[in-house]
Amino acid sequence: MSGRQSLQFFEHLRQTGRLAAVKAGDAGYLVQDPEGASPGSASQKRLWEVIDLPASDLADEAASFFEHERVTLQELLQVEPLAESFSSRFLRDTLMFPYQTADGRAALAVADPTDRAAQRAAEIVLRRDIMITVASVEDLSVVLDRRLGEDSAEPADATGQLVPREDDIESLRDLASGAPVVRAVNDLLEKAVELRASDIHIEPFQTGLVVRMRVDGLLRPVTAPAGVLPQALISRIKIVANLNIAERRLPQDGAARLRIGRTDIDVRVAIMPMQHGESAVVRILPKDRNLLVVDRLGFSSADEVKLRRLLKLPHGMIVVTGPTGSGKTTTLATVLSILNEPGRKILTVEDPVEYDIPGVNQAQVKPAIGLTFAAALRSFVRQDPDVIMVGEIRDNETAHVAIHAALTGHLVLTTLHTESAPAAVPRLLDLGVEGYLLRSTLRAVVAQRLVRQLCERCKTPKALVDADIAEDPRLGELGFRAGEVLQSPCGCERCGGTGYRGRLGVFELLEMTDEIRSLIGEKTDGHKIDQAAIRAGMTTMIADGIAKCRAGLTSPAELLRVTTAR
Repeated sequence: MSGRQSLQFFEHLRQTGRLAAVKAGDAGYLVQDPEGASPGSASQKRLWEVIDLPASDLADEAASFFEHERVTLQELLQVEPLAESFSSRFLRDTLMFPYQTADGRAALAVADPTDRAAQRAAEIVLRRDIMITVASVEDLSVVLDRRLGEDSAEPADATGQLVPREDDIESLRDLASGAPVVRAVNDLLEKAVELRASDIHIEPFQTGLVVRMRVDGLLRPVTAPAGVLPQALISRIKIVANLNIAERRLPQDGAARLRIGRTDIDVRVAIMPMQHGESAVVRILPKDRNLLVVDRLGFSSADEVKLRRLLKLPHGMIVVTGPTGSGKTTTLATVLSILNEPGRKILTVEDPVEYDIPGVNQAQVKPAIGLTFAAALRSFVRQDPDVIMVGEIRDNETAHVAIHAALTGHLVLTTLHTESAPAAVPRLLDLGVEGYLLRSTLRAVVAQRLVRQLCERCKTPKALVDADIAEDPRLGELGFRAGEVLQSPCGCERCGGTGYRGRLGVFELLEMTDEIRSLIGEKTDGHKIDQAAIRAGMTTMIADGIAKCRAGLTSPAELLRVTTAR
């Protein structure tokens, strides 16, 4: 629906004394920005959902205002329908009825004359110009029930699930390849690159399509493409990622390499069927080699020295831990870039391959054909590698194969989902790794989180006062005191008003010592390992984050958002 046309229609109702026709609570639609309408605005609601008039009166007003012919139920029941080229679901969702007039012209009876996207889709399906007529919501519902019949219903499979018709698929493919839809997807990708977004979330709801982009770890709403059918937008994304546009009942994953403006990017696409349509998440991976630089990760100078020393070890296992989205893959890719020398053979098995590193042999798991992490690892040890990277240890089998690869003279790098570095030890034991093997192979554990970095252009110094400490006692627990001056977010054009631009890691690096090895057994206590590591000089993530706050790199609020004291 065109937001501008809707607002003009609302204004017409007001001028004719029928402003009360706009539902209570929805009067705010009159002042929405038609060019940047947000979810829940008039541009994402149907006229009959917003205007509380009798269906017949609403159709009369719309036909008069938009200068279209008004048709009645009796007239629609007598015309020749052109519904065979459409899916019944599409016609019912859009409340449109295509038919042929007495003089042979193609016509489309609609309840909402401002829904140009649906009308354009009908033109593409019918492959000719169509005349728009207006009917009431009630009349269209009746005529669709009576005239569609069994022949135009979508077929179902043995489970009763609807199966898209072949002609519907072809029509959708044509629509998805049209200039408006292609332009809409390109605009979204360009916007994401401009904002440095890591993901685009395209989500269908009953009120319309919602688009959000993850910038510096947090989702930010953006304007959804106007005048584009959600099904066409999702189909275009499927085409780009080489997915099956006819499959709308099962999740799909795909990938593509694109050039957006002057930027080369890799995209990973995940499609998931939802209640109101298919949802798409597009992960964006810029081909920027400067990302894989240790200095950009945020390691303290002491931890960086430790890490570089550990990477010189000929064999053993180094584990990177943290929740999903904490930057583990980027850290491992950066470590591989350090190890990537002509004298070393490096093999990786990942799901998916996010960074393409020249000189490194990278494989992607394909469970459907039996290529799992464990299966790939077994083959890797026969490929004469020096370094093996396992994207993630998820099960007992992968853990055992990785441990034995480390025992047989390979340097093994991997990731694990744990809250802290010391927690990796009991987690590996829980996966079935024997304590004596872990004592022999584990060399270090790196735990990390990502915090947003303060915008260098607008961050401002601010002295803490007693009220700040009283409002959030955790500040006092972290060691901050009233009178201490810290940098705080302000907001400017460069950072989009958030006060933050970019992210950096907060880390803790646990290096195995004799004391820590002695604590590894059947009843390993993660808390005791934590205390032993701190005595041995480990800087916890909280301590690393506090140092970054005092250095003006991030804020206490951001640190508390991603970490917890222990």
